[in-house]
Amino acid sequence: MANDGQHATFGNKDGMNYAPKSAKPALVCAPGEFQIAAMALDHGHIYGQCNGLIEAGATLKWVYDPDPAKVEAFLAVFPQAQAASSPEQILLDPDIQLITAAAVPSERAALGITAMEHGKHYFTDKTPFTTLDQLAAAKEAASRTGRKYMVYYSERLHVESAVHAGRLIQDGAIGRVVQVLGTGPHRHGSNRPDWFYRIANYGGILCDIGSHQIEQFLYYAGCRDAIVTASKVGNFRNSAFPEFEDFGDATLVGDNGSTCYFRVDWLTPDGLGTWGDGRTVILGTDGYIELRKYTDVARGGEGDHVILVNHEGEYQFDVRGQIGFPFFGELIRDCLDGTEHAMTQEHAFKAAELCLIAQRDALQIQVSEPVERFA
Repeated sequence: MANDGQHATFGNKDGMNYAPKSAKPALVCAPGEFQIAAMALDHGHIYGQCNGLIEAGATLKWVYDPDPAKVEAFLAVFPQAQAASSPEQILLDPDIQLITAAAVPSERAALGITAMEHGKHYFTDKTPFTTLDQLAAAKEAASRTGRKYMVYYSERLHVESAVHAGRLIQDGAIGRVVQVLGTGPHRHGSNRPDWFYRIANYGGILCDIGSHQIEQFLYYAGCRDAIVTASKVGNFRNSAFPEFEDFGDATLVGDNGSTCYFRVDWLTPDGLGTWGDGRTVILGTDGYIELRKYTDVARGGEGDHVILVNHEGEYQFDVRGQIGFPFFGELIRDCLDGTEHAMTQEHAFKAAELCLIAQRDALQIQVSEPVERFA
């Protein structure tokens, strides 16, 4: 675990366990006012989800997973929680207002619908769905129950440089957004569970880590909808896992004319000091912003660098530990107050829908051995 004071990240070498802690936590509720439970500990993002909510004032009451080893590891980090004996102990507890979970992706929708039908808000890891039918069922349940189905799009919500970029755009620093260019490289790592390699379980690379990129595009460009004009996927380095996709990209056009291109992959080399050199470049009519999210590669620095160029000049902001993560407090207040400040339900579902369409319509790249050019 990398540690620089209060700002710590579990699993700096492996994005599966990315779980930042804020140097600027801000409580939005009194102790016990907003009680949560954690379920389905299949992905390490559950630690980041819980960190964010607890730092904003949530009280973590329960944890449940059928695997005792996962529960034991979770309680070592969050000893204030109690181990529930069954899902029903959480679902039937009237004190629990929100369930946060990181289930196998193909199982996230069913758990969320069950949570909402028991009167709980639901906060799931991305990707929230692996099929359009799951999305349709969740939409119906959210509308019928009045509960929230929120998504942990961590590459914007839990990255200080990404938060600061949103504020710069809202303040008009680069004018109207014309294009969002995103790269989301990840380290494959080792000891991945079996479901990670089955497309029926993880949904495909554009559905999975591509969901971050599409959500960021909609947010930064101010789009309510978009069309996917092209997408493709391939497996270049992991032939032992024929259903695994380690590369994907897509192009979108938003309903306001803004455009997006993004590339995601599982090809981060071992020599990089963190799990992925994620970057975003946002072009506006009056300037541009570049985000170096997780590392200042080859310069020995941490991430969260924001570079701004506009008509007034050139600027670089190192915002690590300076901004915090306001989404979590806003989500708690939204649940308590019936508002939509953290993220609208429409936005959460639209990002999920577009990543499912990009995945469904993707060109399957047929990978062969490269031609030897210098033999």
